[in-house]
Amino acid sequence: MASPALHRHGISCKYTVVAVNLSSIYSLSDFQRNTREHIRKLRKSGKPLVLTVNGHAEVVVQSAEAYQKLLDDRELLEDIRSVSRGLEQAKRGEGRPMREFLEEIAKERGIALE
Repeated sequence: MASPALHRHGISCKYTVVAVNLSSIYSLSDFQRNTREHIRKLRKSGKPLVLTVNGHAEVVVQSAEAYQKLLDDRELLEDIRSVSRGLEQAKRGEGRPMREFLEEIAKERGIALE
């Protein structure tokens, strides 16, 4: 389901609410005893593990590759939100023409525009 702001601009995206898989919850002591096996599972599945201490979720562990994908996805989402804000501002008549902006920047930096 796309956010209403994105949908108004014809931008469609799907996102899924990810619940913690109960089979991906382990005690910290189990993780310490079987680290190699858990790391193998992390790499293979790409899914994070939740580690508990005294029965309470304490940390989430994931592969470096999965973490990088999470960072990339977050950056993309932030970019989409920025574009959406810009489109909303343009609809409200805020901002200024691109040519005016470019001329100002060029003048500040001593660049001649054609």
